[in-house]
Amino acid sequence: MRFPIVPTVVVAAAIATMIALGVWQLGRMNEKEALIARYETALGNSADVDWPSPGEYEASLFRHTTVECSDVRAIDSVAGRSRSNAPGWAHIARCANEGERAVDIAIGWSREPQPPSWDGGVVGGLIAPQGDTVKLVADEGQGGLEPLARPDPANLPNNHLAYAGQWFFFALTALVIYVLALRARLRKQG
Repeated sequence: MRFPIVPTVVVAAAIATMIALGVWQLGRMNEKEALIARYETALGNSADVDWPSPGEYEASLFRHTTVECSDVRAIDSVAGRSRSNAPGWAHIARCANEGERAVDIAIGWSREPQPPSWDGGVVGGLIAPQGDTVKLVADEGQGGLEPLARPDPANLPNNHLAYAGQWFFFALTALVIYVLALRARLRKQG
């Protein structure tokens, strides 16, 4: 009877990799919980910060700032919620920030998707995540709009426990399948 050494080593390496990925996801879960706690602390800090440069986004999230929109380049409408949690449309203005780079400002909420007429101005609000960048969520609705729901760090996804569970399940599945295949092979040989 020949024991399949190479397939056993390959499967063992795959299982070890899956377990390592599960452990890594558990570590990421703890990091994400700490990050969310830091953001919740930032919400309580009333001191304004400057509008962040690209390398400063993470340190500025959920902090209050004030920017001037001197040139409204466009206003987009996306699904959003009002401060009273009603579904509708969030209107996001792409603005020139004092003639430098573009700044996205979530200026308010409405039931209709048509963007409002808004010429810009000084807007205060919270810096919130927006994909790989950030946006300002205005404290008060601009251009006749109602205020949007305040950004909340608790809404950030922390699904690393589920990912860890998947990796551990994959490892267990690979082990069970390999044991069943090995038993079948050994029966055939014996």
